[in-house]
Amino acid sequence: MRLIVTADLHVNHARSRPLAEKAIEEINQTRGDGLLLVGDTATGEGDALEEALSRITFDGPKLFVAGNHELWSRQPDTLALFEQDLPRRVEALGWHWLEGRPIAISGVSFVGSVGWYDYSFAPPSLRIPHRFYAAKISPGAAERTEEWQNLLEEADDVPVSAMEIVARWNDGKHVRLGMSDEDFLGARLAQLQASLDGSGDRIVAAVHHVPFAALLPPRATPTWDFARAYLGTERLGQLLAADRRVSHLFCGHSHFPIETTVGHVRAINIGSGYRQKFVKTVDL
Repeated sequence: MRLIVTADLHVNHARSRPLAEKAIEEINQTRGDGLLLVGDTATGEGDALEEALSRITFDGPKLFVAGNHELWSRQPDTLALFEQDLPRRVEALGWHWLEGRPIAISGVSFVGSVGWYDYSFAPPSLRIPHRFYAAKISPGAAERTEEWQNLLEEADDVPVSAMEIVARWNDGKHVRLGMSDEDFLGARLAQLQASLDGSGDRIVAAVHHVPFAALLPPRATPTWDFARAYLGTERLGQLLAADRRVSHLFCGHSHFPIETTVGHVRAINIGSGYRQKFVKTVDL
């Protein structure tokens, strides 16, 4: 079975759009037995997602996994967007919503999940307290923002080096789940396990967030290292690696291409970002 895979098209981002359009053209000209999008095709706001999916004319099963950007919206209830609105919109265009709905193609079962994060990839060397990661703002940025001054009330537990990190993770502005990141991740893991339980003898998994530390980009500046907290969690990888039927794992999100083998799983981070796109053709 030949599978076409890409991720992180970000079609409604001005810098990314021309490259996304070229990637879509490549997809439309590539022959395969199935097509898989592994998240961050477009934000859930407006009709950018519909526009992107409608332009893909691949003639075969088309599988869709949401990323965190699909959850970006001004709606007050992001969870309803994720669980109700997005699946309806995606499937109305002839795509298969893979989260919680495993599907078999040519004898291969596909499972999918947006994944999520629990800050476990945050480098301990930064010594940033949990409350900053939960608020998705670094100590240096909180100091400059009146809204987050309360995070600094226990400033004696924040090292001087952390006060020099000025960064925000934009899920904090655009995603309103009504629960903690850890609880949302727990729900995703439970649903992914149910998908695995309902699958056949050979499984391909697609999760937007990074499930293995081996698929993370290398350490960089402290500001970039702050963002590692939101790249994923090995809890995803542990669940998938525990199932001997899983042969391949595809993810995205980190915008850094890496391929490796973790136990019996061939693990591939597509690596598309705002400045480059990758469309992979994989013979399973």
